[in-house]
Parts: sequence; C-alpha cells; structure tokens
Amino acid sequence: MDAAQLETLCNELGAHQAEDVVCRAMEELALRLCQVQELAINGPREDLYKGLKALGAIADQIGLCGVRQVSQDVMGCIADGDPVAEAATLARLARIGERSLTALWDLQDLSV
Repeated sequence: MDAAQLETLCNELGAHQAEDVVCRAMEELALRLCQVQELAINGPREDLYKGLKALGAIADQIGLCGVRQVSQDVMGCIADGDPVAEAATLARLARIGERSLTALWDLQDLSV
C-alpha cells in the first residue's frame, strides 16, 4: 500500500472527501475482484482483460500498488496465452486483493 497516495488524497480533497473516495473505491474494488473471478471462469478473455485494466486503475487511485501490479501481471499472462500462469496469477490477485481491502478497512477503523 502506498501511504503517500492516501496522504495526497487527503491533502487534495480533505480528510472527509478522501475517506468517501476510498470507501467508494473499496466497494468498486471488491465488486471488480468478484467480476474478474467470474470472467476468468465464464467470460471472454477480452472482457477479463478490460476488467483487469479497470481494477488496476481503481487500485492505483487509492495507492494499492500490489493490486495494480498483479492485475497487470494477469493481463500479461492473457497476452502471452499462458492459461496456467494466468490461473496462478489470478489466485495471487484474489489473495492480495483481499489483504489490501482488509488493510484499508483496518485503516478506516483507526481513523474513526
């Protein structure tokens, strides 16, 4: 997690608005993580790729560099046509996404 990104949000928007942005981003991130998993199983690869790109952008907005990087790694696996690496990297994305959301939630608890 990039604490500097969260600090930048607070400085630019103020603490209350920054918290709103982070809350909305967390909700969207959780939704996108679920959608990505569903698309990985049932969806076309093009839609999965687009979903991963959107997921990475949301993660980047709130300083979740690890989520952004792993989503890019999965996109690379799709581009390379490597289904084994794609499955492994998607599993890593699910783990890091869950940990990141938990860490943000814990930070929110500290600020309240």
